[in-house]
Amino acid sequence: MTENVVSTGTVNTVKEVWEKRIKKHNEDLKREKEFQHKLVRIWEERVSLTKLKEKVITEDGRVILKIENEEWKTLPSSLLKLNQLQEWQLHRTGLLKIPEFIGRFQNLIILDLSRNAISEIPRGIGLLTRLQELILSYNKIKTVPKELSHCASLEKIELAVNRDICDLPQELGNLLKLTHLDLSMNHFTTIPPAVLNMPALEWLDMGSNRLEQLPDTIERMQSLHTLWLQRNEITCLPETISKMKNLGTLVLSNNKLQDIPVCMEEMANLRFVNFRDNPLKLEVTLPPSESIDEEEERELFGLQFMHMYIQESQRRADHQVNCSTTLPISTNTDG
Repeated sequence: MTENVVSTGTVNTVKEVWEKRIKKHNEDLKREKEFQHKLVRIWEERVSLTKLKEKVITEDGRVILKIENEEWKTLPSSLLKLNQLQEWQLHRTGLLKIPEFIGRFQNLIILDLSRNAISEIPRGIGLLTRLQELILSYNKIKTVPKELSHCASLEKIELAVNRDICDLPQELGNLLKLTHLDLSMNHFTTIPPAVLNMPALEWLDMGSNRLEQLPDTIERMQSLHTLWLQRNEITCLPETISKMKNLGTLVLSNNKLQDIPVCMEEMANLRFVNFRDNPLKLEVTLPPSESIDEEEERELFGLQFMHMYIQESQRRADHQVNCSTTLPISTNTDG
């Protein structure tokens, strides 16, 4: 009996020893694998950094990271060692996201990541206080963070062909230096209030959206000289558009306009307009040109067309007034 007890105790002791050895062996293997993975990551980071350094050029006095048609779905953290970069130009790389550490590139002036697969803009972008141009066209962005309003040096934003952007945060109206904004080919149904509040905005493209009407407050954009609104669903123009005194170019082709407001005759600085492909209710034919060259240069639905349309509209209105005032007055002869 005693021998059986001793034997069982010995087995248990041996078992414990082996279990400890196996556990330690497994832990050693795990640590070794982790160490190997760490070495691989370090090696990959160094290789990536070497590749990135090869893409750095100097142009017009700026240090630029330029990558075209080369797969970089993510950007490694080793990129932080190139924090002297002033411009990123990454096109057709398949980039899926802007790295969270983007805010640490304090020298960035231009961030051009167009034609990629980016789905969101990180809030850390608001730390780029020197950024002057943000170009993110042809991506998959749906929303714009309010932190972008902290980029006080921004002069140009391009978000064209992201398809699903339908609004902008109110805070973006605080971008006091922004002069150029491209929101074409998205999902806007109206001009966002933030855009109306941008005091320095000179050039705006909201073509190929779903705009149905323009706000009466559009006159607030007093600095605007170019406005692209082609391929929308606009049915009428507000009278206040005539108060946009600096507007020189207005493109309204491919909309649902049925009339041109008479007040647009007052827009003295307007140099180019386009009303082509709208269901306007009046038919206006331009007079024949004096020369072939003049005919080639003339815009069939441009400024001359607009003036003639307004004149015809006024003529018809005057004619209706005259007709109503000259109608015979019937007298009652009974009694």
